Amino acid sequence: MPIGEFGGAPPLAAEGSPVLTTPMYWMYEMAQASLNPARAVTDATRLLFQNPLNPWARTEVGKSVAAACELFERTTRRYGKPEWGLHDTEVNGIRVPVEIRSVWEKPFCRLLYFDRKFARPLRSPQPRVLIVAPMSGHYATLLRGTVEAFLPAHEVYITDWADARMVPLSDGRFDLDDYIDYVIEMLHVLGGNTHVMAVCQPSVPVVAAVSIMEARRDPFVPTSMTLMGGPIDTRRNPTAVNNLAQERGIDWFRNHVITKVPFPHPGMMRDVYPGFLQLNGFISMNLDRHMDAHKQLFANLVKGDGDLVDKHREFYDEYLAVMDLSAEYYLQTVDTVFVKHSLPKGEMTHRGTRVDPSKVTRVALMTVEGENDDISGLGQTEATHALCSSIPDHRRVHYVQKGVGHYGVFNGSRFKSEIVPRIHDFMVSAANPASLQALAAE
Repeated sequence: MPIGEFGGAPPLAAEGSPVLTTPMYWMYEMAQASLNPARAVTDATRLLFQNPLNPWARTEVGKSVAAACELFERTTRRYGKPEWGLHDTEVNGIRVPVEIRSVWEKPFCRLLYFDRKFARPLRSPQPRVLIVAPMSGHYATLLRGTVEAFLPAHEVYITDWADARMVPLSDGRFDLDDYIDYVIEMLHVLGGNTHVMAVCQPSVPVVAAVSIMEARRDPFVPTSMTLMGGPIDTRRNPTAVNNLAQERGIDWFRNHVITKVPFPHPGMMRDVYPGFLQLNGFISMNLDRHMDAHKQLFANLVKGDGDLVDKHREFYDEYLAVMDLSAEYYLQTVDTVFVKHSLPKGEMTHRGTRVDPSKVTRVALMTVEGENDDISGLGQTEATHALCSSIPDHRRVHYVQKGVGHYGVFNGSRFKSEIVPRIHDFMVSAANPASLQALAAE
């Protein structure tokens, strides 16, 4: 399953500024509102034909009607932000409750802490990891499996990016420079002795943030930096997503996918790349697969196969939940990362100052890639090692996971069994040069 795509949106009828493309967002909102009565009727019909007192509920016709009603409701619904659903974890063989709370907040992001409530303190502290989630359409909950895999042996924090349509215009703009500032501020809040891990798109701003901190000799620089499936240098093995940006250029994206948030959202009149356009891009990349999945859902509902139905609901409740992105952040990211390749060319700047990864000396570096990644091609993340040339060889590790695509780099069975243990060993050894040298030699 892809994450972090920025292409695939259909061309709009209007050419020009967000003012001209805004009516599409208003029409989308009106369409959603007009479907509410139909959704209510189909939901009531579904309940009627699922009622055990209704003799039609046990017939093929009744089950088909109920299945069709659920399918209609699910395909026309606007999905809200999913819950984390991580209430406990197992640490050293003991089940421990988990409380999720915000420890830092700004208009476009909260820093969430997964606080494990131990009955007695651990004998030795576990690695503290800041997971920087992608700000690329899906909510941070898409990394639920990532967080769950790290909780047993790590103190976990994650960036919870805000839906731009929910941020009032009075709270100001948000661009790639602000993103980098946010990462630096969060590392300051955590107070040092922290490992930072970027999943996909955040790899570029995280490298920039660490480079800036090193240039400033910041005492709160992270102990290690782990980059997973990130587009550091998209000139290497370019994918369809990378080629799209090169072919169309930044002006196409500005003219075709940027709109203004309509009433009644709090972010009314903010320029955004709306979630419904992103979702269209996500689905169009694998349209046949999604259509087959929904046909299978209908069949499983009629058969009464609860396990397969629950798996479908769980996946699509997450996948179809999308958020709007700030236009200035989105356009600057596309231009900097995918069109101009500013970071690998040594031309990326932050607040007018050049970002120089060669300044990184105190931070251990690990890069992780998937053999079959079709979003961030093989070698794009590994390119970080050449940029961070001042890191000693024994403090750098590169790992390619066989047989996984983009999503498998940070989720799934192979991630849990093969990638997480390696990242854990890397983080534990990062402060011990001798241990890290042995790990790098493996």
